[in-house]
Amino acid sequence: MMQNSRFNSALAMIANDGAQMTDDLKQMLEVNTCFPPGNGYGAFADVMTHLLQPLDFSFARVSVPEHLWQAPDGSAYGERVNLLASLDAGATENCNLYFHTDTVPAGDGWRFPALTLTAAEGKLFGRGAADMKGTIVAAMAAVRAAQAAAIPLRFNPVFLLCSDEEGGLYPGIRYLAEQQLFSGHLLSFNGGAVPRIWAGCFGSIDLKVIITGRSAHSGDPVNGINAIEAALPLMNALYQLKLEVEQRTSAMPSPPHYQGKPLTSLLTLAAAQGGSKGSTIPERFELLINRRYAPEERFDAVWQELTHCVENAMRDSRALDVTLQMIGHLAPVANPDGPHWPRWQAALSQGFGFQPSEFKPWGSSTSSDMGWVQQAGIQEILLGGLARPDNRIHAADEYTTLADLIALSQSILAYLADDFQPTQGN
Repeated sequence: MMQNSRFNSALAMIANDGAQMTDDLKQMLEVNTCFPPGNGYGAFADVMTHLLQPLDFSFARVSVPEHLWQAPDGSAYGERVNLLASLDAGATENCNLYFHTDTVPAGDGWRFPALTLTAAEGKLFGRGAADMKGTIVAAMAAVRAAQAAAIPLRFNPVFLLCSDEEGGLYPGIRYLAEQQLFSGHLLSFNGGAVPRIWAGCFGSIDLKVIITGRSAHSGDPVNGINAIEAALPLMNALYQLKLEVEQRTSAMPSPPHYQGKPLTSLLTLAAAQGGSKGSTIPERFELLINRRYAPEERFDAVWQELTHCVENAMRDSRALDVTLQMIGHLAPVANPDGPHWPRWQAALSQGFGFQPSEFKPWGSSTSSDMGWVQQAGIQEILLGGLARPDNRIHAADEYTTLADLIALSQSILAYLADDFQPTQGN
């Protein structure tokens, strides 16, 4: 790829911008945006406005109406603030850079404070460092370098800083897309630092089943109804359904580590809660079921199969009540290919040093809120990010590296910069 001196100068600026990137990441990690509950979005929008104002972005704050996102179990609370930060670079087309601002809860087992930045062992530790506040840092550094080097941009960058990707009923990006609050193609940073052509992903349903019995002393259980024992037929039925569901394969190409095995639908008994002590018959039992469904499956059929399984298993139960609550749903992403993918592949090659022959298409049985974007009418979705197999996303000691921040930032710069001219075949 033949580049001019301004572009090369901007690449060098990013490589030498580590101190600023580290400071930006520190400020972002210190805002607790864990979901649940997701009550830190407004504070995060404040921080991002402060960081982006010097780059001449303009801002719009959009909150998702409460009746759309409020889960029946009350696990989500706080205003669902989404920040749209737009830079008018004089281009004729927008590129929407999507970031979810929530993280999973910090969890246990950390060697370092979870909600701050720790630089140690050649790594940058903190909840959200890789997934995905670090990607915001990389995009900011790319814009900063482009402005410092006076590089004209091919696209106007629009940062979509959105709520509720890690769970919930109504992700912020869904609301923005359905309200047609952005236009142009979309680049999602919910992916990895790998030479991948995204082929889509599965949908995901979280169903909570609440079984109500009647408490009593376990030594004198007359009239007691054990909610956990009442749920045993249900758990057996769900396990049988799991065996059936996981025989269903998708035509979506599978990841390299599947070694040619196809992606399959999935059903997981993800959480079970009930009881408090040995002397008390438990009155309440909660079971959380996660169902991953392929783009070939229809949501209404998947939902009907799942709820019928619960209803049939509990039909003759002694339980006083069985309540079903859908507490999370992400739609599947079908093939998100489009005309901008070749340029994005070339940009990733520029930043990370990938060879064109390394790029392979594959999908995933993990899920994304990009399915709602497709349903709102935007088919092409590019994918990149900081995820690697070993950087402990969603686990204790999540980390990224400065080298990956720099590589992703250089990739973003290349994609946005009009001076970036991929050679034929890239």
